[in-house]
Amino acid sequence: MSDSASNPALAADDNTPEKRDFIRSIVREDLASGRHAAIRTRFPPEPNGYLHIGHAKAICLDFGIAAEFGGNCNLRLDDTNPAKEDPEYVRAIQDDVRWLGFDWHSLRHASDYFEVFYLAAEKLIRQGDAFVCDLSADDVRAYRGSLTEPGRNSPYRERSPEENLDLFRRMRAGEFVDGARTLRAKIDMASGNINLRDPALYRIKHVEHQNTGSEWPIYPMYDYAHSLSDAVEGITHSLCTLEFEDHRPLYDWCVDKVDLAHSPELVQPLTDRGLPFEAAKPRQIEFSRLNFNWLVMSKRKLLQLVESGRVHGWDDPRMPTLQGIRRRGYTPSALRLMVDRVGISKQNSLLDISILEGALRDDLDAHAPRRMAVIDPLKLVLTNLDATHEEALVFANHPKDEAAGSRGVPFSRELWIEREDFAEVPPPGFKRLTVGFEVRLRGAGIIRCDEAIKDADGRVVELHGTLDPESRPGMEGANRKVKGTIHWVSATHGVPAEIRLYDRLFTVADPDNDEGGKTYVDYLNPDSRKVVTGYVEPAAAQAANEQGFQFERLGYFVADRYDHKADAPVFNRSVTLRDTWAGKA
Repeated sequence: MSDSASNPALAADDNTPEKRDFIRSIVREDLASGRHAAIRTRFPPEPNGYLHIGHAKAICLDFGIAAEFGGNCNLRLDDTNPAKEDPEYVRAIQDDVRWLGFDWHSLRHASDYFEVFYLAAEKLIRQGDAFVCDLSADDVRAYRGSLTEPGRNSPYRERSPEENLDLFRRMRAGEFVDGARTLRAKIDMASGNINLRDPALYRIKHVEHQNTGSEWPIYPMYDYAHSLSDAVEGITHSLCTLEFEDHRPLYDWCVDKVDLAHSPELVQPLTDRGLPFEAAKPRQIEFSRLNFNWLVMSKRKLLQLVESGRVHGWDDPRMPTLQGIRRRGYTPSALRLMVDRVGISKQNSLLDISILEGALRDDLDAHAPRRMAVIDPLKLVLTNLDATHEEALVFANHPKDEAAGSRGVPFSRELWIEREDFAEVPPPGFKRLTVGFEVRLRGAGIIRCDEAIKDADGRVVELHGTLDPESRPGMEGANRKVKGTIHWVSATHGVPAEIRLYDRLFTVADPDNDEGGKTYVDYLNPDSRKVVTGYVEPAAAQAANEQGFQFERLGYFVADRYDHKADAPVFNRSVTLRDTWAGKA
């Protein structure tokens, strides 16, 4: 199923501005020239870890371009390195793609084509374009040369096609131990592009594969498998990040030398299994990666954070994984907005995390319902109300969207307010509550603080105040001017909630900077996760898991994906109302 067909909201319409970037310009030119009648793309992650924010750009680009031009996009799992791959990652990848709002035309695996890759390798051997090499990995590196010096031919480079074919078939039969031999392309050891200096196409690995079991003791290398997978699937535009630009000549070499379109015998295994085959000459196009400061994106480093217990798993809301930021309260529309704002270019750059956070704020400001919550509660007793006083005040769910409706918020004699909204000795410019002064209680009227009750240690534990009965909503005195407005939650009706206050995981903008002997773990922010008990209005407690809100005056919060329950609410802070880190880099 195509992305646009399964997600009509993502398909272009007359009101959607046409996106302009160099990749889309190439696609338009290829369609206009007749080079391609239809567009086919693919998103090809390796299932060796969880997808992170950087992958969101590739997902939006691969699937988005297919949808915009009426084509389709495959999800292909590049499962050619089984030692590092896991079905858990496969499930997470599929979940992430769907969460972002996309669906794939076809779910493929590189392992679907193992027999094709093998037959293609035999063809290369017979053509004299590949040979079996006995050099060790260290010797291969020594023979490769450097950026300023050409490499040297392997002493096994001139083996006959017959000998190479025999050795390769014995590799396939599992006769040799890991690392004993490789199959290498025969290209040019003097090439200025080191990727063309007789690169490996196959290596021996006696490792169980999640899909093929122990059938294969040899596995194809990434560049070889990736290029032929694109060709098999009829991919028209192979979109890759810039680090693959130097690999493009090898990509084209593999596609051209194997020539699947004119080698039907190589794809017979697909035909026998009923798998579709749409051979094409893909066009590889590179674009810049998505890199943000205040983060680490290395899978190795993220794995270390998980395994060392410094975070609570891959979906910890402080992690830059898509599973993590989803649990943090990021929305698919916010990520797509961020990708649109960043744009597509050929220039690698380090972006400020405020771009990502700003996209979330803008998305949630426009769409998130409003609720009231108190995360550092201080009790306020309105002494001029009856002890049994109860009423429901009507609040709009969203101040800019009448269609969002309204709700009743219970109001009573005893309330919770934020502790920081009271100051016994107010600092200059303080506009909230202090003894003898007034503030507006959001939606309820104007109150005056009459007394602060303290415990034996001198800490304020309760406030007593009075509500001006002439200042209730709709009354003439409601418009009387006071300096500040504070929010509240009824102490009688408020629901205790676990509030997880998440912040940036690192204290510096460049945690990957290893200067001075420090590593990224030395820059972990000890205040990146705080857990407090607060109170939320009943309508917030009834939220569905993953439902996001603006808690008025506090920030944007989301009901936890797993732990939240109506009778035991758990909310994660997604982002503050304003950037509190500006100027700290």
